[in-house]
Amino acid sequence: MIETGDSHIELSIDGHIASIRINRPEKLNALDYSMVQALERAAVLADGNNEVRAVILTGAGDRSFCAGGDIEAWAGWSPEDFAMKWVRLGHRAFDALARLRHPLIAAINGHCLGGGLELAVTADFRIAEEHVKFGQPESGLGIIAGWSGTQRAVRRFGIQAVRRMALGGEILQAGEALSLGLVDKVVGKGGSVAAAIDMAQGIAARSPQATRLTKLLLNMSEGEESEAAAEALGGFIAASSTDLAVGLDAFRKKQKPKF
Repeated sequence: MIETGDSHIELSIDGHIASIRINRPEKLNALDYSMVQALERAAVLADGNNEVRAVILTGAGDRSFCAGGDIEAWAGWSPEDFAMKWVRLGHRAFDALARLRHPLIAAINGHCLGGGLELAVTADFRIAEEHVKFGQPESGLGIIAGWSGTQRAVRRFGIQAVRRMALGGEILQAGEALSLGLVDKVVGKGGSVAAAIDMAQGIAARSPQATRLTKLLLNMSEGEESEAAAEALGGFIAASSTDLAVGLDAFRKKQKPKF
């Protein structure tokens, strides 16, 4: 197990596959401030590991993949702290997951509501168990889906599906979520992690460089960090040329480079 800063967020790496697990089943895997910080750290650690080729994200138990933000963690905050600390921290952590170099697979083993759905949206693939329910109940609590539940979710699911959940309060069963494109596959109860491992192994068998570049291009196509992605791609091309070696050698020797 790799240290993430919070015992409820577990990161492990087995060969080419990293696994991030939310382990707080007694609270339906709800996230408090420390856990969101640890999620961001887990994403950064997995992203920085060149041996990793795919990442699996799941929750402990079978009742909830993630219940979103723990209401007790933020209910007493001032409106300013809620907006500028809680919401912004969640965006940082979820952006780090969505922008992983490696494909991210969500193994959705329990209900996926509110912030939990927003967490699942960060994944490239979602595998749900047949008993799972999906929804965005925030407006019924007097708040909004604040961790890109209206932005990234619309880009990835389409606006009408999000309207039904966010405005209409609909709770979708796994089968309907599959038909609407919220998930890529539905499996029997208890089978999501095994299915995610199988998918991750298939991804890991492919060219890691081509896979990472393809994910970068796909992220750009849907507006996911387009500016940074374009510069990363340009930097990769520039660093692959002989010009970089020439420039660095001249810099070390305090000479003018001869390209």
